[in-house]
Amino acid sequence: MAEVVAAAPPASLPVAKEPAKVRSGRVPELRSLEYRNWLIHLYYIRKDYEACKIAIKEQLQETRGMCEYAVYVQALIFRLEGKIHESLELFQTCAILSPRNTDNLKQVARSLFLLGKHKAAIEVYHDAARHSEKDWEICHNLGVCYMQLKHFNKAKDQLNKALELNQHDLTYMMLGKIHLLEGQSEKAIEVYRKAVEFSPENTELLATLGLLYLELEDYQKAFEHLGNALTYDPSNYKAILAAGSMMQTHGDFDVALTKYRVVACAVPESPPLWNNIGMCFFGKKKYVAAISCLKRANYLAPFDWKILYNLGLVHLTMQQYASAFHFTSAALHLQPKMAELYMLLAVALTNLEDVENAKLAYQKASALDTCNPQINLNYAIMLYNQGDKKGAFLQYCEMKKKVSALKENSLELDPEMMDVAQKLGAALPFVGTTDQTIKDSKPKQRTKAPSKPSNVQPLGSNQALGQAMSSAAGYAKTMIAGTNTG
Repeated sequence: MAEVVAAAPPASLPVAKEPAKVRSGRVPELRSLEYRNWLIHLYYIRKDYEACKIAIKEQLQETRGMCEYAVYVQALIFRLEGKIHESLELFQTCAILSPRNTDNLKQVARSLFLLGKHKAAIEVYHDAARHSEKDWEICHNLGVCYMQLKHFNKAKDQLNKALELNQHDLTYMMLGKIHLLEGQSEKAIEVYRKAVEFSPENTELLATLGLLYLELEDYQKAFEHLGNALTYDPSNYKAILAAGSMMQTHGDFDVALTKYRVVACAVPESPPLWNNIGMCFFGKKKYVAAISCLKRANYLAPFDWKILYNLGLVHLTMQQYASAFHFTSAALHLQPKMAELYMLLAVALTNLEDVENAKLAYQKASALDTCNPQINLNYAIMLYNQGDKKGAFLQYCEMKKKVSALKENSLELDPEMMDVAQKLGAALPFVGTTDQTIKDSKPKQRTKAPSKPSNVQPLGSNQALGQAMSSAAGYAKTMIAGTNTG
């Protein structure tokens, strides 16, 4: 039997080995969380916010919301769009991602300030100050927050501390506003003077200082600073408007109107501008044009008491007493402690034959202003025309006392008022036809007005109405511009 021999296995062939890979020595690139920050920053400073938001969205998707800079810029864009609440939430996220970053805390406080949460903003600013003690911006913003809460002493302390750390124009302006809110004009002027010394080419500071001097009737210094403001910026409408107001005060109505024409090109919807133009026309005795301009000013600023005062004055001059009563009453609701408004109201009520209320208005005016002789003069004229000669004599005596006090202080008196006072003195039976106080107070260049017998005709009750109210660039101590903490 044939023996089966198993087949020998085939000889194995050598296996080909792959050549070993040569390592390049380079570490594989790992994308950083901030690798798109440069692109986000570039879009943001170019104000290409739509492209910026797309880049931010892609960055946050890849980093799962952990990129601090992308969140920060997104919050800034939300703030620019007016989405303050959304902006606050994102800034708070940044503060969680980087709790020791003072910029994040300052932005959280800024958002709280914009939302009107000043106390909460102060707490966050104090928290930021613990991480950065010598940051002038934190001290400045704390001062502004305290100012909004009317804690003026704390506000001044923080602003002065900010000036010690680093001088800035805005800090000086905030400190000056606080002094004005406290009624300390001299201290406000001192602050603005230091600000001008630090920044002599800042037209805003120069114009504001000029307006303050204008309020104090220091026309030389006012003209000097307003002129400097116009030297650096010939188109500064605030300085031009203030300079026109000074010319208007001195009776140069045509020159003032020329100045106002320049301002009208820059700010055609300025209420102080149309108020002053209207009173220029009033000075030129163009009453219809004056009312038209004042009505436009009133439309632009319905709660400006000066405009309402002037409307009442012009309507009184035109003998439109019902309209005068309407505008004067509206002004009184906004400025209830101004004696001249009560006097104008009393004149309107007298001509509307409401004698009892006119007396009450005169009494209120006398109680509010113990130095103005015009109030007593008009009150005396009204009482005389009503047949109350004794009451008229008492008011005439009060007027003489005030005239004597003004004369001792070397203050200028209105010649027209003195003419009317002498006529009233001649008509009253208790007073001689020659009154030495009144005669001495009259300007020498004016001729003496003839005496008028009491039985000829009644005296006019609107002979001395007071001066028109002009607005120099809308500046008023009671109207403080919005503050900025950024």
